[in-house]
Amino acid sequence: METGVEFKTKSDFAYRVVRDRIVSGDLAPGAAIQQRDLAAELGISTTPLREAMRRLHADGLVELDSHKDARVSALRAQEAQDLLELRLALDPLAASLAAQRRTEADLTALQSALAALRPLPSPPSLDDLVRHRQFHQAVYRAAHNVLLEGVLDTLWDKADRYRLHGLRSDPGQRHRDAKSGDHRRIVNAIVKGDAAAAEEVMRAHIDSSHGAHALVELGEAGA
Repeated sequence: METGVEFKTKSDFAYRVVRDRIVSGDLAPGAAIQQRDLAAELGISTTPLREAMRRLHADGLVELDSHKDARVSALRAQEAQDLLELRLALDPLAASLAAQRRTEADLTALQSALAALRPLPSPPSLDDLVRHRQFHQAVYRAAHNVLLEGVLDTLWDKADRYRLHGLRSDPGQRHRDAKSGDHRRIVNAIVKGDAAAAEEVMRAHIDSSHGAHALVELGEAGA
């Protein structure tokens, strides 16, 4: 979890803690969540935790039954495919718009996010995932389309779980170098205002992503 974050409510706090544990893999797909024990661990009552669980259920990260038991949602090949299709359409659009609309402040944010980035190791830490997300968020913000930014940000929570699944096996140094090159080329295209290049590089980046690799693995497992 990001440090220095202030939460307005105990429910917000619980939501972020549980979400981060799911996204980081600390709570694995299918894992049961003992709400009473977790509430005691977090130092809150079960009421704000249940509110957080309802939000996570709405996000598709948690399953709830009629007895209020909770379980981390399983990974599904169909969801992986849906996510990949959406990101192949929307991430390149965001990169293209960013190249056309970026401000000096956006460019500074992009360069800063790029400098802090490193290729995702296997397995990645939560900090690795946060920095990866921050880079892509800088691209989304530079597009200056609030609705598009909101949709992509919502997709990210789901995509991180599949990204982790795809990283269960080490993709190798060549793949990590290629991903780093993609990030640099995306920023360079946005800096130059080359919308077509930014769109093309981003599409290739998503098409060869860890989420795409997870889709292949889950599809093979299902078959």
